[in-house]
Amino acid sequence: MIDDCHAASSAPYDDSGVVVDTARIPGGGYLSLICYGEDYEIVLEDGEQLMGSWASRSEEALATLVAERLGRAPQKILIGGLGMGFTLAAARRALPAATAIVVAELVPRIVTWAEGPLAHIVGGSLSDPRVTVALRDVHDVITETGAAFDAILLDVDNGPDGLVHLANERLYSPWGLRAAHAALRPGGILAIWSAYPDPDFSARLRDAGFAIEEIDVVDREARPEARHTIWLARRGG
Repeated sequence: MIDDCHAASSAPYDDSGVVVDTARIPGGGYLSLICYGEDYEIVLEDGEQLMGSWASRSEEALATLVAERLGRAPQKILIGGLGMGFTLAAARRALPAATAIVVAELVPRIVTWAEGPLAHIVGGSLSDPRVTVALRDVHDVITETGAAFDAILLDVDNGPDGLVHLANERLYSPWGLRAAHAALRPGGILAIWSAYPDPDFSARLRDAGFAIEEIDVVDREARPEARHTIWLARRGG
């Protein structure tokens, strides 16, 4: 049940947060939405933080870096993971008005939060006529699509592994990367957010046929300051 938490502290990382709601993850486990006054965070059942409303720079960069590099008017992009809507909002700002944006979200409750307690953070993104939300595993959307996307943006885990959802490992496996390569139009970009670098994953991207950039983004709004990694992997052509 979603409760009010206006009386909560505004000091993330202390013990004063209020659990607003929980969400089951298909396949096992759950997420919690925690409120600290004006701030919110989403955490795993073991307390691992996935995102906080006070730090959004790297999630926004996932979209803006792609938009800067596409070099054409993209017809359609896919975002894996709604989260708090930072990547989606940045994509709406950076991409042309004609670009269709598909958001694949595995956990339906995340969309409920976006339309409820997080509505002031998500803003009008979900009512944008360019945006379609698919309550599906982004892996399935990718594998069922043939060369339809100009970009695929993935922020579904803390890195290229299956921490949140074990099946996410399919996305980062050699087979999953080849599927993403096939789902992109020539010259399209696969962008992946991570809380940490991973040289082995960079090698897998190259083996799958991508030309890659690996970019460090420092999020000074994070508490403490955080350095995140974004891979930009381009399909040839």
